[in-house]
Amino acid sequence: MVALSLLLLVTSVLSLGTGASGTSLWGALSNLLRGEEIAARDAVILLDIRLPRLGLGILVGAALAVSGAVMQGLFRNPLADPGLVGVSAGAGLGAIGAIVLGGLLPLAVSESLGFYLVPVSAFLGGWGTTLLLYRLSTTRGRTSVAVMLLGGIAIAALAGALSGILIYLADDAQLRDLTFWGLGSLAGATWDKLLVAGPLIGLALAASPFLARALNGLALGEGPAAHLGIPVQKMKNIAVLMVAAATGAAVAVSGGIGFIGIVVPHLLRLVIGPDHRFLLPNAALLGASLLILADMISRSVVAPAELPIGIVTATLGGPFFLWILLRNRSLLDV
Repeated sequence: MVALSLLLLVTSVLSLGTGASGTSLWGALSNLLRGEEIAARDAVILLDIRLPRLGLGILVGAALAVSGAVMQGLFRNPLADPGLVGVSAGAGLGAIGAIVLGGLLPLAVSESLGFYLVPVSAFLGGWGTTLLLYRLSTTRGRTSVAVMLLGGIAIAALAGALSGILIYLADDAQLRDLTFWGLGSLAGATWDKLLVAGPLIGLALAASPFLARALNGLALGEGPAAHLGIPVQKMKNIAVLMVAAATGAAVAVSGGIGFIGIVVPHLLRLVIGPDHRFLLPNAALLGASLLILADMISRSVVAPAELPIGIVTATLGGPFFLWILLRNRSLLDV
């Protein structure tokens, strides 16, 4: 945790100094130490653009990584990720619906929501699909993990089909917005978005350590976990709601960013083992650091333009996911 905390600190400082504008963090700090004022342009870039972007990157990276660790513990499968419960697909459908059909809303509604329309719609879409899946997989007060897994795949496919219909109806300008949002980006980070997503992600991350002992017991199976005194059903309820809140809020403000939820927990298991008491807090630190690093790459590779961050995470995470898949091939031979 000390090493990952230092890594997060270093990547955060580097992120504040990275950008196409040439604004230097060290130059601004040296001016302050000499008692000089920071140029208005530099102050705006550092405080209103880079700092909220850094904060959003930390929140989103931590949310995706911790959600992935929780889902892998819940399903007892290292290939699980938050997309399995339909959050990402539902959030994508909500965002696409807002972009394509937002002009059909009453003027009072669209004006009151403003730029919050897409994030709010994405969050409601992710939350709604998760609740639907949870309702379908719960019978007589017991939730079936197998039904939740298969139902999540079906709901994600249905959401993808509906999203495809909406994309077919979109015009050229909307298609550009959809492409950029679907690949994920922190470019639209603002203090307002940070204040909207921060409480939800913060509460979900604060609740995750209380699941650690239960997830450790669940590794033995639901029956042995229940005999150990773990409230299995209650733990499932909290885990699903936590993942829905954290991932839904993250996708709502940053778009679709893949592989963080798979790569980070598995990488940590190779180093520190599967104990969720240590895995969950370390996943938050490493997930935040990796997303900040990916964001720095996305801003630097084609500067002054910017790559969607989902391209960077997919390029780095795709080969790693294939390695995980081959390493766990026996798990899939059923």
